[in-house]
Amino acid sequence: MYRFSSRWQTIKRSFSTHVPDNRLNGLRQLMATSPEQIDAFVIPSEDAHQSEYTAECDNRRAWISGFTGSAGCAVVSQDTAAMFTDGRYFLQASKELGDDWTLMKQGMPGVPTWKEYLAKNLPKGSRIGIDPSLITAGDAFALKSELQSAGSDLVAVQKNLVDRVRRDRPERPTHPIKEHALKYAGKSREEKLRDLRDGFTQRGYDGTVVSALDEIAWLLNLRGSDIHCCPIFFAYCVVTRDDAVLYVANADERLPSHVLSDLNAHIKIKPYEQIIDDLKDQTDKRFVVDPAITNLSIVEALGGQKNVGLEESSIALAKARKNDAELKGIRESHKRDGAAVSKHFAWLSHQLCDKKRLYEAEAAEHLEEMRRQHESYVGLSFDTVAATGSNGAIIHYQPSPTDSAVIDPYQIYLCDSGAHYLDGTTDITRTFLFDGKPTEFQKRVFTRVMQSHIALDKAVFPTGTTGSQLDPIARQPLWQDGLDFRHGTGHGVGAYLNVHEGPHGIGSRAAYTKVPLEQGMVVTNEPGYYQDGEFGIRIENVLVVKKPEHVPYRFGDRDYLGFEHVTFVPLGKRLLDPALLSESDRAWINSYHQECRKVLEPQLLGDSRTLKWVEEETEPL
Repeated sequence: MYRFSSRWQTIKRSFSTHVPDNRLNGLRQLMATSPEQIDAFVIPSEDAHQSEYTAECDNRRAWISGFTGSAGCAVVSQDTAAMFTDGRYFLQASKELGDDWTLMKQGMPGVPTWKEYLAKNLPKGSRIGIDPSLITAGDAFALKSELQSAGSDLVAVQKNLVDRVRRDRPERPTHPIKEHALKYAGKSREEKLRDLRDGFTQRGYDGTVVSALDEIAWLLNLRGSDIHCCPIFFAYCVVTRDDAVLYVANADERLPSHVLSDLNAHIKIKPYEQIIDDLKDQTDKRFVVDPAITNLSIVEALGGQKNVGLEESSIALAKARKNDAELKGIRESHKRDGAAVSKHFAWLSHQLCDKKRLYEAEAAEHLEEMRRQHESYVGLSFDTVAATGSNGAIIHYQPSPTDSAVIDPYQIYLCDSGAHYLDGTTDITRTFLFDGKPTEFQKRVFTRVMQSHIALDKAVFPTGTTGSQLDPIARQPLWQDGLDFRHGTGHGVGAYLNVHEGPHGIGSRAAYTKVPLEQGMVVTNEPGYYQDGEFGIRIENVLVVKKPEHVPYRFGDRDYLGFEHVTFVPLGKRLLDPALLSESDRAWINSYHQECRKVLEPQLLGDSRTLKWVEEETEPL
């Protein structure tokens, strides 16, 4: 375990990274000479659309620091460089950051958020610079007020300083864009636009700006690949009572002619970079935007906070409520994905027990190859976590294609993976021990994680219940042993869209306190435990929120909801401690494994090795 120093529980690396020192030096020189005269510069992870995963041209925080996790915010002054990230990335950041960076472990006692740090720990009178296209309007307004109370100021830097230092910055991707078929989408773009217009018109607005890339893709039934592992494309969409404008680069080259023709019948298409100038001509209209996902430059172009309504996105919730066609695709894609994943684990088990030497990256590639065999496969939904031994304790570990570890069959192996198919997106984690005997502690921890997984799967709850209210149910079996994990219990999943989707989820995140789970929503169930330097354990299925079949009463005249699991891959029995399982636990595991047989066996005819593996792994307890 690490020992922490200082009241912030910070940790610094004791070895160097590959990030050259001149990057920070170059940034500081620009800070000192910039016309904005700034004392500190904020470098968020996100792009102008608040994307969780970003294109290489937008990886500013990773480029300046060397920390490659998907979440984090850097604050650089003339004498300090601080990196703020959450518990998913503590180990990864500690390994990737160089000596001149201080890791701020968000969520730990006494550790400020990056916004608190700016207000309370920088000198009074500081001028803090940020690219206005990379901070949400909501964060900017709140931060500006907080800084002014502390005698400091938030300053918009129109030309990003990291981009000026990074002279070899790649071009923004403009990959092909394709139509998402109506048989999978379940609703036409015309219907979705009509619903959107009806909503903001009834609330007294003239239009809205859609900035989130997955919302644009969903709204217009289009898919792309501009961001690694995400079926989205760079664009903005402005919808008014009478018009819709899609701002996208090189539309004539990227869209099939028939799709372009259909779009032109309902939507104007303009260059991506033109949006700010066009919005400045619309200040006579009253627009509504979501302050949590719309960047400051958009709101300022529309005339500022006084001229714009700030409300939660109606698209986010509409997208989260999957329709029948989307749910059908989600169920079918998970069934075929389960067969592909089972083929992989059967192969991997056979190879390792046959004493073959395999690297983590080889296993990840084989798993992708199994998925690639289906004609509806599009690509990975995120880079595969194939982690042996201590690497499993790094929650979002990614094996290097050239320098990954050899898989040790006597060490716990954690594999978190997912795929995009034309009809759905998958996300699954399994934890196996392929040979040898686990320690008593490992068995106890795995069993508690299993019980946590079962508890959430079986949960029944009244309508209006949020994911934050369900989170303690999932953690209770771990808490009984004084164990826990530093990530959410579940996140939403898109329908052939981003693997991480809001606005709902299961965990302690503030957003999850506001959005009740509804019938048709999709969410993961992924409790875990991570022993730093030794192993990681996680069990993950995808769940659909539905009405349970047998709830005899309706107290308070309320309906009740539960979950349907749509992931079907054996759970890994070698790590279980039978003595800790209740009869109810055993019944659930046995029932789930019988479901796995029913789903998988018809897809595996002729594959004797995988059939045998499935049969062995699903033998009743």
